[in-house]
Amino acid sequence: MQKILIFGNSGSGKTTMAKQLATSHGIPHFDLDTCAWNEPGVRKSLKESQKVIDKFVAEHSSWVIEGSYGSLVELVLEHCNELRFLNPGIEKCLQNCDSRPWEPEKYPTPEAQNQNLEMLKNWVRDYEIREDEYSYREHQRIFERYLGKKQEYR
Repeated sequence: MQKILIFGNSGSGKTTMAKQLATSHGIPHFDLDTCAWNEPGVRKSLKESQKVIDKFVAEHSSWVIEGSYGSLVELVLEHCNELRFLNPGIEKCLQNCDSRPWEPEKYPTPEAQNQNLEMLKNWVRDYEIREDEYSYREHQRIFERYLGKKQEYR
């Protein structure tokens, strides 16, 4: 059973790696974005998100889950048997943001996605100075605390 949890900054390559693993191993992929929000800018309660995560984990013996939410990553930690922290650096994340393909599950059109590009890039630039659940500091704390199989990708 493969239960791989991938986390890191926006633009770090989480979705790309998760989709590659899901395809190559024939396992389901779950993006934490899908259980984090009620609508743009309005987060679900932790309890609501946990119900969705617990349901997914219960329904699948193997999976790859990815996201940047420290609180949601914490909920998945107890279920995973491999942790991957993607930390390629701010410049690489910014390059990835610029070359990000359209995500139709998140945006109705490529133009709508591109309207958020500068906001996303500013968010990425603040990774190392933020002090929230999406910050480098929080991600590093989660990575250091996890005692199972883990790897940091730089």
